[in-house]
Amino acid sequence: MDLKVVKNLLELISESDVNEVSIEEGNFKIKVKKQPDVINKEGGGTPMYMPAPGVEMQMPQQPTAQPAPAQQSEPAEKQEAAPSNTHTVKSPIVGTFYEAPSPDSDPYVKVGDTVSKGDTLCIVEAMKIMNEIEAEVSGKVVKILVDNGQPVEYDQPLFEIEPA
Repeated sequence: MDLKVVKNLLELISESDVNEVSIEEGNFKIKVKKQPDVINKEGGGTPMYMPAPGVEMQMPQQPTAQPAPAQQSEPAEKQEAAPSNTHTVKSPIVGTFYEAPSPDSDPYVKVGDTVSKGDTLCIVEAMKIMNEIEAEVSGKVVKILVDNGQPVEYDQPLFEIEPA
């Protein structure tokens, strides 16, 4: 399928009220979703909406003073927890973060592990392609910033490594 056709298709979908489109042409398949799927975590409670990559969702605020400080302090804690001499490994693509090659395998790395430049740290799956993310420096894994199975965005921090 021609790239111009795909680009035109995406533009048409973005301007329409259509939420999802799937097209198959020979061995080429494409599926486009504008709105996120509804996810009901742990089988009960209120459905959660997962935003599409690059989309920030605004959730209604309860009229209590407690949630706002918790949201403000979380980024500060993350910034304070990472020593200034660490190297941040960021996602080169949008996709889904996986800490192991398969669900029944051990994670590639854990906090405290020593890695060498080029060692595989995780996988980011994008469009059914498993992309291995490698260590850019040798050192000790200080922090893993993403949970297994979590969607990640381009340039999102994944790991903090203290260079050796």
